[in-house]
Amino acid sequence: MSLDLRVDRGSPVPLYFQLSQQLESAIGNGALTPGSLLGNEIELAARLGLSRPTVRQAIQSLVDKGLLVRRRGVGTQVVHSQVKRPLELSSLYDDLEAAGQRPATKVLVNTVVPADATVAGALGVAEGSDVHRVERLRLAHGEPMAYLINHLPPGLLDLATDQLQATGLYRLMRSAGITLHSARQSIGARGATAAEAERLTEHEGAPLLTMRRTTYDDTGRAVEFGDHTYRPTRYSFEFQLLVRS
Repeated sequence: MSLDLRVDRGSPVPLYFQLSQQLESAIGNGALTPGSLLGNEIELAARLGLSRPTVRQAIQSLVDKGLLVRRRGVGTQVVHSQVKRPLELSSLYDDLEAAGQRPATKVLVNTVVPADATVAGALGVAEGSDVHRVERLRLAHGEPMAYLINHLPPGLLDLATDQLQATGLYRLMRSAGITLHSARQSIGARGATAAEAERLTEHEGAPLLTMRRTTYDDTGRAVEFGDHTYRPTRYSFEFQLLVRS
């Protein structure tokens, strides 16, 4: 790591915070690229004339933000900046690409199931009728970002597993001639279940962002109901608020 890191001992800003801010800035502007390793804590402390606990505290603050990760046998490694998703009708796949990430998908379930009351109400179909269920794990640079569950009306489009792994669901819908027009969406948070924690490499009970969305086409037909969970260290929703006069 060849960064010009400096701390000002005359500043009222804590030394660990000065260091963490410089490292965070280097990650944000690309000077520290994803996958690169930080120097040994002892070497970094000696280079800056800081104590090892001070350096450790600076690094831990960035680990807590999801910008660094400690890997056994590897060291402290830069991961990837948090994806900020605008509240608009876009897919996670498109958002990751727009953020310069490398999205990938693992399809866990791709089948037809009877609609429960929640899914039936969202899609406007009879409870117990057949709907298509897709469960996917979305990754960026090999790191899990979100666990996605989607239900669609049967016969809407061909949902081949290889296509779902290659691109986003909304792209498949658009390529099938479906015009996405609007959506109703709710956002929340809760603790991870054991299964979700395992999929998203978090610990059980870790906070997760949640999002439920029902998407409609230009005829007003519900074409998709999504129930998604996200790792908040890697992902956030971004709002634009307007003042009414």
